[in-house]
Amino acid sequence: MADTRPYIGGQAVLEGVMMRAPGCVTVAVRRPDGTIAVKETPFRSRFAGLMKLPFLRSLSLGESMRVGMRALTFSAEQQIPPGESEEDGKGAYVAKWLTVVSFLAVLVIFKGTPQVLGWLVGSWLHVDRVQDWRFHVIVGGFQLLMLLGYLLFVSRLPEMRRLFQYHGAEHKTITAYEKGLPLTVENVRAQTTLHPRCGTTFLVVVAVVTIVAGAVVTPILLPTMAGWRAQVATFGIRIALLPLIAATSFELQRLSARYCTVGPLRVLLWPGFLFQKITTREPDDRQIEVAIVAMQ
Repeated sequence: MADTRPYIGGQAVLEGVMMRAPGCVTVAVRRPDGTIAVKETPFRSRFAGLMKLPFLRSLSLGESMRVGMRALTFSAEQQIPPGESEEDGKGAYVAKWLTVVSFLAVLVIFKGTPQVLGWLVGSWLHVDRVQDWRFHVIVGGFQLLMLLGYLLFVSRLPEMRRLFQYHGAEHKTITAYEKGLPLTVENVRAQTTLHPRCGTTFLVVVAVVTIVAGAVVTPILLPTMAGWRAQVATFGIRIALLPLIAATSFELQRLSARYCTVGPLRVLLWPGFLFQKITTREPDDRQIEVAIVAMQ
């Protein structure tokens, strides 16, 4: 029976949780007055016909980002006191620009900076040639360290701690649903905050795949180039490979979530779980209630 149940994905939002099923998206948000606002909208993926096709189904990642930004916009609107509502359309406009700025910041901070640091350290260790696989390991290591540092920093902010609690509530509720348990606070509370399909784990997989892709592709495309030109060209290659890296990471995470949840292969999930221990927190019962409402 469990294998025929609809696949549910989720996301933590401001003071709430978004749940996405094949036919609808529901956002449940705790308002400042204690009530729960619910927004349920029909959903039809433009890539539904590709979901059984490996690599091509990763096209749905961009669609998921758009759905997530709409959910975040709705959750933010619920925190505005009555009479202080923003102008119509302003919140969505700001959200779109924040998405663009965030994407550019990710490229600079989590792509460009690790490569510069890798070049500097690689020069010191005499492994700065872009054709050397060890250079790509160093760059990938810095990428993971910067992700770790960023998550540790934001986890200290009170607002982010609450977001991470709702992230934990989302994971717990989905796990209870996947086990076929009645969705009660008691059943959900007993579940783990860690989940193999989490977006945090996806970022870790992306970092690992980036190392392998760089080590394989760069020597082929830049067999003799060296110096700062090679660094710039390598950065361009990394950006150009992002769709393929994302698609490969998407498939690897699907496989690990399906085949590595029990037995000795579970060790493959632990790198992602270690990062999830930062981005999820144990929720309280009121936060679990919100996640259950979104799931129901």
